[in-house]
Amino acid sequence: MRRTMISGTTMLAAVAFGVAGIVTAEAAPAGGQSIAGIWATGSEGGRVQIYKCGAALCGKIVDATRIRANPDQRDERNPDPKLRDRRLKGLVVLQGFAGGPREWKGGPVYDPESGDGAAKGFLTLRADGKLEVKGCKAAIFCRTKIWTRAR
Repeated sequence: MRRTMISGTTMLAAVAFGVAGIVTAEAAPAGGQSIAGIWATGSEGGRVQIYKCGAALCGKIVDATRIRANPDQRDERNPDPKLRDRRLKGLVVLQGFAGGPREWKGGPVYDPESGDGAAKGFLTLRADGKLEVKGCKAAIFCRTKIWTRAR
């Protein structure tokens, strides 16, 4: 049986490399994916594009059943009459999300399907590749939807 001596510097480098590998593996989303891209909202044929907006992430509507039926569809379900004239296509529904690689915090969040909005939002990339989109008006008044990546 042969014994090999490893110097303290070599051992330290090996440990540092191993730790860096673990951190990198945990920091990168599964398959190296980011949440930027097109997501299916799971209702009304909705599609939202998540994109970089400055140092944060935002999301805008790019498609929905109502938009296909009427490309000039307006935000008619908004409780604020002054905002009902906004076009749905291109409407920003997620703003100012920071964090990652698995969880982001930001807001506001807006759901044009119901007209509900929330000042605070949370995005969580799940292990199965789906995105949890949560909007909260207060700590106990939250609503969560599950989005899937549009292929």
